[in-house]
Amino acid sequence: MAIITEESTFSAYTLFSREEWANLSKTTADLLSASERLELEGIYESISADEVSEIYLPLSQLLYMHMTQSVTLHQNVNHLLQKKTKKVPFVIGIAGSVAVGKSTTARLIQALASRWPNQPKVELVTTDGFLYPNAVLEERGLMKRKGFPESYDISRLIRFLSELKSGKSHIETPMYSHLSYDILPDQVQTISAPDVVIVEGINVLQVNRKNRRLPQVFVSDFFDFSIYVDAEEEDIMTWYIERFKLLQNTAFQQPESFFHRYRHLSDSEATAFATDIWKTINSVNLVKNIRPTRHRADLILKKETGHRVGEVQLKKM
Repeated sequence: MAIITEESTFSAYTLFSREEWANLSKTTADLLSASERLELEGIYESISADEVSEIYLPLSQLLYMHMTQSVTLHQNVNHLLQKKTKKVPFVIGIAGSVAVGKSTTARLIQALASRWPNQPKVELVTTDGFLYPNAVLEERGLMKRKGFPESYDISRLIRFLSELKSGKSHIETPMYSHLSYDILPDQVQTISAPDVVIVEGINVLQVNRKNRRLPQVFVSDFFDFSIYVDAEEEDIMTWYIERFKLLQNTAFQQPESFFHRYRHLSDSEATAFATDIWKTINSVNLVKNIRPTRHRADLILKKETGHRVGEVQLKKM
């Protein structure tokens, strides 16, 4: 198998500085109000008006172009084949490390896509719901590898995407609680006749290399467009630690929180604990499983300190 290096893959992308990318926008309209941006923000990530207009508005316009082209292609193929098949949803995949801000990116894209001229129905699905329940992870000795490829029910995720792309109009997906740190056994997310579906998760661009006997069908095979949210690991680790300390004073205070036991850690103890989790679990997963998938994405958003996107890489067509 050929090994593709960072240098050799760079030519597959067109690199845009923040300024170059911002200049691509065809409108200066403020599509999201301050209150709407506040609702979309992550627990440790603010969204400025400039970030929306300079980064996410051009991205939304690019995605709209891809979506409309897929609709046109579908209509032309139907005409050629003399069929009247229903157009299946346009699926956008978003990948990246824990704490890099991919969930915020997904919510922003959902909000902007819902404002496209055709006013599509846009659904957001996170792969957290496809983690095995904690009881299963405990039984298999995988609790300390939660988020690694083996902790996900990939077969169930593939089945969901297969049903989505086959045109099934009503699909139920499992739901996950970050408070209880587990699958919600009696709750589901219902996906009904969407036009656009955003699938967000750390594992969505990964491929199965361990079991050659399994059919080589990957999650990303179902994507019409894929995005990788990137940043230097030092920055991501800082964001993870600060987010942990913020949660310690908010969500962890609730008795039903899985991390309730850590609510009384001192600032230095919390920093040390979160740093250890990062170095022994999240960093390992990032280096071995997540970051190697970066160049499978159609577009890479590279963040700087403060969650500000500094450059964009778009795969050449």
